[in-house]
Amino acid sequence: MKDYNQYLSPFVERFATKEMITLWSPQKKFSTWRRCWLALAEAEKELGLDITDEQIEELRNHLDDIDFEQARKYEEKTRHDVMAHILTYGDVAPKAKPIIHLGATSCFITDNTDLILCREALMLVRSKIVAVLKRLRDFAIKYKDLPTLGFTHFQPAQLVTVGKRACLWAQDLVLDLQQMEYFLSTMKCRGVKGATGTQASFLVLFNGDHTKVKQLDRKVAEKLGFNETIAVSGQTYTRKIDTQILQILAGIGESVHKFGTDLRLLQNMKEMEEPFEKSQVGSSAMPYKRNPMRAERACSLARFVMGIPIYSEFTTAVQWMERTLDDSAIRRIIIPEAFMATDGMLNLYLNIMENPVIYPQVIAKHVREELPFMATESLLMAGVKKGGDRQKLHEIIRQHAQSAGERVKIEGKNNDLLQRLANDPEFPLNEEEMSVCLNEKDFVGRAPEQVSEFISEVVEPILQKYGDALEISSSISV
Repeated sequence: MKDYNQYLSPFVERFATKEMITLWSPQKKFSTWRRCWLALAEAEKELGLDITDEQIEELRNHLDDIDFEQARKYEEKTRHDVMAHILTYGDVAPKAKPIIHLGATSCFITDNTDLILCREALMLVRSKIVAVLKRLRDFAIKYKDLPTLGFTHFQPAQLVTVGKRACLWAQDLVLDLQQMEYFLSTMKCRGVKGATGTQASFLVLFNGDHTKVKQLDRKVAEKLGFNETIAVSGQTYTRKIDTQILQILAGIGESVHKFGTDLRLLQNMKEMEEPFEKSQVGSSAMPYKRNPMRAERACSLARFVMGIPIYSEFTTAVQWMERTLDDSAIRRIIIPEAFMATDGMLNLYLNIMENPVIYPQVIAKHVREELPFMATESLLMAGVKKGGDRQKLHEIIRQHAQSAGERVKIEGKNNDLLQRLANDPEFPLNEEEMSVCLNEKDFVGRAPEQVSEFISEVVEPILQKYGDALEISSSISV
């Protein structure tokens, strides 16, 4: 039951999905600690230390039954969270208690666990990106031929298609995914490095046998699911690794914010909307409102994620010598919350693209309003082909285009450029001849072909590679 007299995290209450919240839960964190202790004990036993099968089995049997209240009491007494959980683990595994954490320092547990959780969290984010890409793929294919105004400087420019614009959104996520894949493919754990990274305690345990200490490092990494450990460390792995992870998430934030901003602008133009439910209220004061609240929320979360790497950058910069503990508190906050915010904004992105609303008639209306201006070069060439003087026709079109523009902007009336040209006796084309120059599909270039090529060459291989993610759906609670 919720205690409404205590602060409730918005990430848990409103934004992140159950999977990501569970991943960063105390249960997951501290059961992973125990798995690290088990991996260490197993590897030490395999390399000859006096650890029994019974002790290993006892550790294995109590990986998840954590007495959090007892751990809290121990921490109040010791003022040390790792020591508190060593004692709590020892209470349920008394025969193994003497060998728990043997030779290790706290960062063996905390750093390796953080990297394990970050790796799993990145995989959750990767799956969510793939799920969004699938919806963008479907949307792009459906609307690959639908002409729409392109915009540069948020001013009407050459036509594109609705599907081509969706490919721009998808391409950003593809780049994020590629960066993430590279990082995951090269990701290493901390391994067993000792109090200052010299492995001195393990060298003592193995009677000066350097080979066994190196083997221990590799064995523990393998048991934790990593191919390698970092080559050298201080007490901690370099916090630049945190920065690299957070920069990946910040990049995803850029992509989500770009999409969300585009959607908000398009919704203002009444060309595209996010889903709006039957009983949804857009405004407490203005009943007609249909606010893009999902896109706004996604942009808001994205700004948070985009700003987080700077905290890690400063943390890395001030890790004096082998380590200082001023990294601890801030990492407890920024790493889980960066992932939960990323999860939340991608969940909103997915929710929008599961049921986006397109208004083709409004899109066509906007195209018709601007197309005569965009077609002026085609009209000029057609007039020259019919025997007109290029320079003279250019001036005729320029004057009428300026007048038509003033009519639209000053008088608020429709664009009558074609009528003006048709009524000008010095312009050689009639309305029927000019209409041939205004086929919308002639102004979109290779946009439809680009959509097909991008989807088949770039997106489809990703969807095939991560097929398990294709059925992921969104879960918006508020």
